[in-house]
Order: sequence, then structure tokens, then C-alpha cells
Amino acid sequence: QVQLVESGGGLVQAGGSLRLSCAASGRTFSSYNMGWFRQPPGKEREFVAVISSNGDYTSYADSVKGRFTISRDNAKNTVYLQMNSLKPEDTAVYYCAANPRSAYIATPGRYDYWGQGTQVTVSS
Repeated sequence: QVQLVESGGGLVQAGGSLRLSCAASGRTFSSYNMGWFRQPPGKEREFVAVISSNGDYTSYADSVKGRFTISRDNAKNTVYLQMNSLKPEDTAVYYCAANPRSAYIATPGRYDYWGQGTQVTVSS
């Protein structure tokens, strides 16, 4: 079992940057593909980015491509989401999630473990 704890959210002006972190418990972190999702107010949870278990594959939603970067440090059991050029439409609760099966998964329902979420608010 994997427990995930996100941090790094906050209030930022449009054009600013934030770096989210997701710390995982357990010794099997390096076997999990890790995703970031977000849930804007009143909307469904949506895919943001994913990184494979060994970090050699990443994929992004079109809405964040070129602005966000996902990375991981398996020695620290942590996955990161660097968010640059933030826009008001990036406002959401951001969640990290883990699945052991594939990095080619963007569907929230196919992820096994979730963090509690961290709020990101981008003001205009």
C-alpha cells in the first residue's frame, strides 16, 4: 500500500510559478507510475501529467503542455509538478495518484492510491 501526501499549493498571481510535491510512504514507490490530476471548482477531476516508474516517460494534458513539468526522485519517494506561467484556469485542487500497471493511463478511476489534495489558486 502507498500513502501519498501533497504539498506546495497556494495563492499565486497569473504568470507566476508553483512547485507541488507529493511524498509517498512505503519501499515500493519506484514500482509505481505517478500521475497528477486536478479538480477545478464545480468540475470533474482531470488528468494533468504522468511519469513512469523509472522516470523515462512523461505525458501531459494539452492544456498544460509547455508550462508544467513532472519529475520524480525515487531515492526521496517524491514526485513533483513544476507549474510555470500559471493561468486563472489552472485554479483547482491538485492530487497526486499512483498506479502499478502502466504510465499510459490518464483515467482517474484506474489509479489505485490518492493523496488528499492541495489547493492551487491563480488570481488574475
